[in-house]
Amino acid sequence: MKDDFLKEILGFKSIEQAKLNMRFFKTGEGGYSQNDVFLGLVSKQNRVLAKKYYKFLTLSDFEELLQNKYHEIRMTTLFMMVLQYQKGDLEKKKNIFEIYINNYQQINNWDLVDNSAPHISGDYAFNNSCEDVLWNLARCGNLWAERISVVSSMYFIKKKSFDYPIEICEYFLSHKHDLIHKAVGWMLREIGKQDVSVLENFLKKNIQKMPRTTLRYAIERFEESKRKEYLLIK
Repeated sequence: MKDDFLKEILGFKSIEQAKLNMRFFKTGEGGYSQNDVFLGLVSKQNRVLAKKYYKFLTLSDFEELLQNKYHEIRMTTLFMMVLQYQKGDLEKKKNIFEIYINNYQQINNWDLVDNSAPHISGDYAFNNSCEDVLWNLARCGNLWAERISVVSSMYFIKKKSFDYPIEICEYFLSHKHDLIHKAVGWMLREIGKQDVSVLENFLKKNIQKMPRTTLRYAIERFEESKRKEYLLIK
């Protein structure tokens, strides 16, 4: 079935859409996704293919497909991994988590991370008390591993477990990359949705250290007057 999947996804190739995707995801020289290669699919096509094929592919197929040069093939593979993970038993979840962590270098764009990390690495780390794996990613010096460690927080936040998310957000306040600034601000905003007092305590403690982008994301849901107050502090 892997060959059938590859044949079908390659059949959706669109040069014009690929050009749009390459500009959107900054694949040019110096961009965060420099040299990534696109087929030219849109997200809906990736999801439709994932639902069609996920039941029939093996863990070995996933490992192989994550090495594919085409962004959309890696994206659809991650969608399929999420679907298998969600329907799998404990052993299946463990195996998919390990494949995910061991191949983080291939999960090398924000959309790949954001559509998979909460559902695989976040879920598994929370339910198996292995935040240490996420901290290893946070400290490895790879931008995408770092983003995985941050965005995995989403699962913790939805469970109203704030210790790990707060600690990882504090850890990355001094990071230099805008994609981490945005991810941290996003997680803080999500914390605020669950418990605004936790967010406000974080702001009180850390606002002077926060990149402005992070702050803007974190306070996005506040009333305008309150947003202005925080921005004036910063």
